[in-house]
Amino acid sequence: MVAGRNDAAAKLEQELRRGIVVLAVLSRLNRPEYGYSLRQALAERGMTIEEGTLYPLLRRLEEQGVLTSEWRIEDGPPRRYYVLSPDGRGLLKTLTGTWHELVDTANRLLE
Repeated sequence: MVAGRNDAAAKLEQELRRGIVVLAVLSRLNRPEYGYSLRQALAERGMTIEEGTLYPLLRRLEEQGVLTSEWRIEDGPPRRYYVLSPDGRGLLKTLTGTWHELVDTANRLLE
């Protein structure tokens, strides 16, 4: 394959993944998680997210009122735990519905 095509494909794949990072993060925060445990849980399910992407996203979602957080000290250093706020639960439901619609549409287009 031509090198330019590999680069283009990689960039387009990255754009597709970027579009679902918020949904992936929200999907794991029905119960409190700290950043590292969240990264591990997502990676175990095939969604690898870099620290430089995850932590700013968590802060932004908290600023938007989608998440709440609290510091806890449990068997180690203090950790900031994040969980969905009531608005975040509503957003997760909305985005999940939108995601399913988009996947259905994409599947019809690709047939």
